[in-house]
Amino acid sequence: MSGLLALLDDVAAIAKVAAASVDDIAGAAAKAGAKAAGVVIDDAAVTPKYVHGFEADRELPIIWRIARGSLKNKLVILLPVALLLANFAPWAVTPLLMIGGAYLCFEGAEKLYHALVPAKDHAVEADFDTKDPAHLEEEKVAGAIKTDFILSAEIMTIALAAIPDSNFWTEAITLAIVGTVITVGVYGAVALIVKMDDLGLHMAATGRTGAGRAFGRGLVKAMPGFMSVLSTIGTAAMLWVGGNIITHGLDVLGWPWIYDSIHHLAEVAAHATPVLPGVLAWAVTATFDGAFGVILGLLLIPVATRVIGPAIAAVTGKKKAAH
Repeated sequence: MSGLLALLDDVAAIAKVAAASVDDIAGAAAKAGAKAAGVVIDDAAVTPKYVHGFEADRELPIIWRIARGSLKNKLVILLPVALLLANFAPWAVTPLLMIGGAYLCFEGAEKLYHALVPAKDHAVEADFDTKDPAHLEEEKVAGAIKTDFILSAEIMTIALAAIPDSNFWTEAITLAIVGTVITVGVYGAVALIVKMDDLGLHMAATGRTGAGRAFGRGLVKAMPGFMSVLSTIGTAAMLWVGGNIITHGLDVLGWPWIYDSIHHLAEVAAHATPVLPGVLAWAVTATFDGAFGVILGLLLIPVATRVIGPAIAAVTGKKKAAH
């Protein structure tokens, strides 16, 4: 009897440890996912353009193919690389994170620049006029998965940096959860967004009541504005997250002036009012991080367009010529 009681006591102790581990993983996954919010919002805002112009019955299959590619990016390629970095080259995580943050600043600033100085893009229209739809779909899916790889790398690096010090398996499971949940959430939302206008058209045409048909028409009319708002939020989130990554990285590497100054201003603002001081502190921090992201991104635009872009084009051109 005593042996049975001892066994039950051991089982209970193991269950408590397992429960604590699950709780730790869930907490780390939630924290890491929140840190990656800016990239996630931009991912959701960017992806719908890849199904623009295709027949309605091809939209969901295209999104499903991109989602599968995204999961492969995160779980098969990036997760092992992230774990290797964390366990064998942790010193490289902050610089890599800052490179990703600089890319976010560049992308956000470039979108802001094009919004202020719009230019009509004829390339997409030309594609649909001159290429076979099946071939064009393959190109669009491949391009989307490549873009997702960059965003996924940033998500996984942010998630890795947000996980508290823990063992190998906790980090692996946490990254797998974050990657899977974010992918399902992003591409589920994208699928809902791209089919929303179809739902509105269906309701407008077949609704049993006048209110239902009016709601359908309103849904169709609202979608362009909603997409514009989503794109704006995504751009702002990129600049905020990118700026925050860079300022925090500079602090970690021994240049704390910008990070400390923003933190000090946020504390002053929080102490200035008793009403929602935490929210005000976050708003001040996000505003200054975003402003820093805009400035850095604008400075990076000529570097990317006049130096990096031509260099990549030269290398890829040589490879094509060799083939």
